[in-house]
Amino acid sequence: MPQPSQAERARPSLMAQLNPEGTLPPAVAIEEAGLDRARLVDLYRWMVVIRRADAEALNLQRQGELGLWGQFLGQEAAQVGATLALHPDDWIFPSYREFGMGMCRGIDPAAMLYLFRGLTHGGWDPATHHFAPLAIPVASQVLHAVGYALGCKFDHSSQVVLACFGDGATSEGDWHEGMNFAGVFKCPVVFLCQNNHWAISVPLEKQTAGRIAERAVGYGFPGVRINGNDVLTVYAVVRAAAERARRGDGPTLIEAVTYRMGAHSSADDPTRYRGDDQLAAWSPRDPIARYDAWLRAEGHLDDARAAAIRAEADVVAQTMRTNLVNAPVPPPSQVLFDRVYTSPSRTFQAERDEFASTLEPSE
Repeated sequence: MPQPSQAERARPSLMAQLNPEGTLPPAVAIEEAGLDRARLVDLYRWMVVIRRADAEALNLQRQGELGLWGQFLGQEAAQVGATLALHPDDWIFPSYREFGMGMCRGIDPAAMLYLFRGLTHGGWDPATHHFAPLAIPVASQVLHAVGYALGCKFDHSSQVVLACFGDGATSEGDWHEGMNFAGVFKCPVVFLCQNNHWAISVPLEKQTAGRIAERAVGYGFPGVRINGNDVLTVYAVVRAAAERARRGDGPTLIEAVTYRMGAHSSADDPTRYRGDDQLAAWSPRDPIARYDAWLRAEGHLDDARAAAIRAEADVVAQTMRTNLVNAPVPPPSQVLFDRVYTSPSRTFQAERDEFASTLEPSE
């Protein structure tokens, strides 16, 4: 694994430069992450694009085109900053809410929506995009991520794995087992908690004692709590944690504090357990609005460029809609049996054939 230079070792700790709000000064974040002007604007572009796609997916569900949808409104900085901070061949193991990360990895957003339309269990090749299937069971993807990271270590690979989850997942046994295993074997994994303050209808204070980031020390590696609505801080901290893992120094737990501005899912009514005062308190911290203001103040963004990005986002959303509603409905046997085994056994193939024989012929 590459070792840090003498100049890098002499540099003040990145974590020590975080202010009490968990935010890095922009100049520090840019220097640490090596961001140029094009990359700074690209972070903004992706946040706008995935927010527009997220809104369109909710529209599709409300119109009966999707069975379910879980918005990530307000969490764009955490998703974009973390994804773009990684190397293209680093792996991401998402929960069900990391739709924006998948888009940043070049996955067709319509293909990701096939899952919520009942057309497939996946919709993309994970190996092509280094992006695992969306995990519905809470925290199960943490074990998958750690296992893959251990494989990377055995292979002497330079790849790093990003494990994504919400605050509710940290109350699951799978999460603790994954953390402990990663700490013992110094797996090259970065644990990213998007702490959006809600585990469905259960608020953070009723299911988590203490700060999530502070749990890392019990597993033998560092944890850091950051402002998850500051895309520059997310980018810089995830990049630093990934490089630490790449050097062979083991895991890092990052608690990115954000807020779930929408419902848990389209089947949820947050007005039954959450007051408008909480939304009002978090609205001024909107990750896109705050970054938009900073980019304009620094001369990196103007009205024309912002309008062009919004127009691009509209095209992406419309294309996603068109591709989704025009997607052919596959045979049920394909949905249930494909992508289970690379080399199916005879027994498995017989089960598939028997299932197919029970179906009524399609018209």
